[in-house]
Amino acid sequence: MRISTSSMFEAGTSQLGTLQSQMAKTQQQLATNRRMLTPADDPIASARALEVTQAQAVNTQFATNRQNVRGALALEESALAGATDVLQNVQTLAVAAGNGALNQADRNGLADQIASHREELLALANSGDGLGGYLFGGFRSSSPPFVRSAEGIAYEGDQGVRQIQIGGQRQIPMGDPGSAVFLSNPTGNGSFVTRADPANGAALVVSAGSVNNAAEFARDNYKLTFAVAAGVTTYTITDGQNVAVPPPPANAAMPFVSGQAINFKGMSFDVAGSPADGDVVTVGPSTKQTVFETLDKLIASLRAPASDAAGRARMTANLAEGGVNLASALDGVLSVQSSVGSRMAELDNLDSSGEDLNIQYAATLAGLQEIDMVKTISLFTQQQFTLEAAQKSFKALSGLSLFNYIG
Repeated sequence: MRISTSSMFEAGTSQLGTLQSQMAKTQQQLATNRRMLTPADDPIASARALEVTQAQAVNTQFATNRQNVRGALALEESALAGATDVLQNVQTLAVAAGNGALNQADRNGLADQIASHREELLALANSGDGLGGYLFGGFRSSSPPFVRSAEGIAYEGDQGVRQIQIGGQRQIPMGDPGSAVFLSNPTGNGSFVTRADPANGAALVVSAGSVNNAAEFARDNYKLTFAVAAGVTTYTITDGQNVAVPPPPANAAMPFVSGQAINFKGMSFDVAGSPADGDVVTVGPSTKQTVFETLDKLIASLRAPASDAAGRARMTANLAEGGVNLASALDGVLSVQSSVGSRMAELDNLDSSGEDLNIQYAATLAGLQEIDMVKTISLFTQQQFTLEAAQKSFKALSGLSLFNYIG
């Protein structure tokens, strides 16, 4: 079979081109540490690598979101810790105000200190979020949520809770609205409120009490009226319709013992002191009261005159009520603070699992995309030898011509 010179040159150059192309591809794989230089190299692996890369990008965004949430929650936790300190200090002052040896000037001084703490609490309630907004404004975070008004401190935020995605199936609140922290504090024990009538002639201390039988508990307004006759103190109980509670036996009056539990309608509380004839203790449903209202009422109680028995009785009743409501406000702040701590702990757990996912994604991508370095270097060396051998053989073959022997 005769092979023309042109055919020989075409075949040789084509083969050399193929070998050079293969060697160039291997060299590019070594330079980039990538097995697939184009999707055509391995369509299935390329598609899988794209899925993994997208999942890795989403996981990275979740990590960024968690970092943003952690910053916001750290600011909120700091503000709540400050509010806790303020309320605990006010509780200490309220207890000190009950000292019977204090005069009006002393009580005015305590009221001034509580007023200063109220301003401190207001500043904490208007804490910034570090981004030009306010922590406790809900969705309306561009302006201070708590402002002074004719009625006291008013809330101008809303009840919105900003949520952010921190995991595939998890959204978490970035903060809490001020309404949930400072406004929704239940009065009394959360179920009912006990209070000595400010018009009483004797200083009575009424405990907050508790519900000891939920099945019998009925939300209504009740009144305990004390009577003193021949040195014996008794009391009767009536409801909001002035009906005796419980239904009166032959003698509706019940003997009173200071500090002894009084039980009716599923409620239990005690009254300490020596009631005067006609003194009254009221029991009513618990309502919501802002922490600022609690502080304002406490300040007003301390500044009110208490020079006579009636004034001292009124102050004692107001301080007892204020102390219970302060405890409720503090419990509310601590509850939110606990929630913030739980969320931050969840962020730490998700960060740990997110880092594990990143390691898995990186390992999967390495298996799909990266080359076996030793194997690829061996292949490159083999291709280099093959190309050199092909070049030498082509040179020798192209030198075989009949014209070289015609002289």
